[in-house]
Amino acid sequence: MTLIQKPDMRPANPNFSSGPCSKRPGWHPDVLSDAFLGRSHRHAIGKAKIKEVITRTRSVLGIPDDYRIGIVPASDTGAVEMAMWSLLGPRGVEVLAWESFGAQWAVDVKSHLGIEDVKLTDAPYGELPDLNAVDFSRDVIFTWNGTTGGVRVPNGDWIPDYREGLTIVDGTSAVYAMDIPWEKTDVVTWSWQKAMGGEAAHGMLVLSPRAFERIENYDPPWPLPKIFRMKKKGKLMEDVFEGVTINTPSMLCIEDALDGLKWAEREGNVKGLLERVTANYSALSAWVEGADWIDFICADSAARSTTSVVLVVTDPWFTGLDEDQQRAGIKKLTGLLEKENAGLDVGSHRDAPPGLRIWCGATVEADDLAKLGPWLDWAFASVKSELQGD
Repeated sequence: MTLIQKPDMRPANPNFSSGPCSKRPGWHPDVLSDAFLGRSHRHAIGKAKIKEVITRTRSVLGIPDDYRIGIVPASDTGAVEMAMWSLLGPRGVEVLAWESFGAQWAVDVKSHLGIEDVKLTDAPYGELPDLNAVDFSRDVIFTWNGTTGGVRVPNGDWIPDYREGLTIVDGTSAVYAMDIPWEKTDVVTWSWQKAMGGEAAHGMLVLSPRAFERIENYDPPWPLPKIFRMKKKGKLMEDVFEGVTINTPSMLCIEDALDGLKWAEREGNVKGLLERVTANYSALSAWVEGADWIDFICADSAARSTTSVVLVVTDPWFTGLDEDQQRAGIKKLTGLLEKENAGLDVGSHRDAPPGLRIWCGATVEADDLAKLGPWLDWAFASVKSELQGD
């Protein structure tokens, strides 16, 4: 293979990780200078800052006034587990899985909660199952955007407005980046570390009126750990959704979350963030369409993730290698990019097919993605030449 000349322009910000994601443009540690540190988070100032995160979140995302918003422990994973442990049990469950996280929720529901009436509806990486066949008489659990699989649900049209079961949505790489029709959801979870590039360890939990009615009227048959408990004496613990967190939050992370939300407001709230995502995805897509060695893992453009974009190598030389050789080749490719500081953390998830995963969420810039493409061409050509012995 003919070697490609090393590009002479690097992305200004080479951080393309799908989690934790890049900080917002212009971020600097000085933005944390007003953090409420060394004091009780239950002081009036601390509670006000936590409540401000909730209030600004509702405004930026357009979450309905009758939906509760809470800050919970253990990132998106903790938020999803909190919802499943608190809500599941009174009816059958259908888990939709097209990537590693959806598959994990299915394991938790069946093997750990021990729910017998569980239906798994799955699809290979890069594909969606028939969404129109989903049974909404059950509680339905799914990821809006498959962070590791490169696919997303194209919209919420397949979810009925009136349904017997609850919809529990892992939205961690979709919220702030995709149009979420809140009226189609009963639970939505995400983490600060994903689409807004915030600091990790905290999750967000949004409950519809139907969800908190379930909480008040249903007692799970299993014991609930303290960090999962959302009701007391048969009533929803409303203060959890007013800034009184279940456990002690990091006030440094709270300050960082506030900075991200204020940036989102300056960008035009969720509408402006979606416009940035569209521009970013378009910049990367233009390169993919012109490259002859790589393509999207998802062939259906309507179902293709626009944030955690997953790519697979289609070059016949590469596809002729076994999986271990392919993973070794990708590791060499990403190592070259890291050495040049041209593109960081762009390898696919360990559970996904060998390839690349590039974040196109709102906190990265379209110009940086456009500059990344030639570096990917150079790195692949270099690896191919080396491994072929050219």
